[in-house]
Amino acid sequence: MEEIFNRLELLIGKEKVEYLHKKTVAIFGLGGVGSYVVEGLARSGIGNFILVDGDKVDITNLNRQIIATTKTIGKEKVDVEEERIKEINPNAKIVKFAKFITDIESNIELLNAIKKADYIVDAIDTVSSKIKIVEFAKENNIPIISALGTGNKLDPTKLKIADIYDTKICPLAKVMRKELKKRKISSLDVVYSEEEPIKILDEDECNKNAKDNEDTKKIKKIGSIAFVPSVAGLLISYKVISELLK
Repeated sequence: MEEIFNRLELLIGKEKVEYLHKKTVAIFGLGGVGSYVVEGLARSGIGNFILVDGDKVDITNLNRQIIATTKTIGKEKVDVEEERIKEINPNAKIVKFAKFITDIESNIELLNAIKKADYIVDAIDTVSSKIKIVEFAKENNIPIISALGTGNKLDPTKLKIADIYDTKICPLAKVMRKELKKRKISSLDVVYSEEEPIKILDEDECNKNAKDNEDTKKIKKIGSIAFVPSVAGLLISYKVISELLK
């Protein structure tokens, strides 16, 4: 165990590394952003994880999700992520929930687990579910950070950590601000991009450019590339670690 985190100890000290081993982080969503959040936290000494995602690895995840390989396609993301964490730190403890979040309060097992978290990371896409997670965190005084949109973006240098009310350009941030104001939530740490979303090919253009009908079927409405969600995820892991060590 000491050898695994030797380089980290040189940077922050053995005492702080041991402190991180005792901390629990809950990650909602193990996609392009969330999988890299877990990667950063696991390699930074976090000892306890709560993983929440009802999805399975899909072939379309290969271009951006660190847990997605040709060998993991079709497997539950929480299972693949657990195995990866254990390969990095065999002593890590993992609690898994292979489900999508619609209502935290209705799932007693999840509710009890999350209440023990030292930090919550929201890396899911659905606004309604994001809001529920934020509300839960605020009501229970658990620090939280949310990932905003990384789709249709190409420039990772435009990513920033900020309070939701200081964000600009990001369409998802605008929606979130409106919903949080309704609920009188006055602050929320987020990672977001100030890059204008790239206009992707519409259906007519896709039909013109596709080589055959099979190509056309594969066109997705939201484009993504490896180095934007990954950088967002690592920025979040930095924020979590830095806040826990304060």
